[in-house]
Amino acid sequence: MTKPLSGRELAQQIAEHVPDAIVEADEAAVIVQSQSLFEVMRFVKETAELDLDYLVSITAVDYWDYLEVVYHLVSIAHNHSLVIKTRCDDRDNPEVPSVVGLWQGADFQEREVYDLMGIRFDGHPSLRRIFLWEGFQGYPLRRDYL
Repeated sequence: MTKPLSGRELAQQIAEHVPDAIVEADEAAVIVQSQSLFEVMRFVKETAELDLDYLVSITAVDYWDYLEVVYHLVSIAHNHSLVIKTRCDDRDNPEVPSVVGLWQGADFQEREVYDLMGIRFDGHPSLRRIFLWEGFQGYPLRRDYL
């Protein structure tokens, strides 16, 4: 089992390298500004003592007021893990940067989040539905889906 990194401690490191990126942090996770997401992800992947080289999962949560994208990352070499989150306040046009350029495994996971929650991933090489057919109306995992 991996050792979870402290979100509070890591937030300080991130803030030194990506100013104004941190929204909040607790022991379990770090929440970052969506416009800073790609820079933060590159930092946690490429910093030797962190080396979060494995993207375990990407998922999303609908909190009525905002949509949140959740990333679970692991360092295979250091056997530690981290949860990074970002929020989309605009429910009509939610968008965050794609991390496919850092982890190829993000490809299908970002497509799944787009397909079921409607969150667009800016810079994704082929963002299209993965489960539902083109022309399907709405996003079935949103709270307001009827």
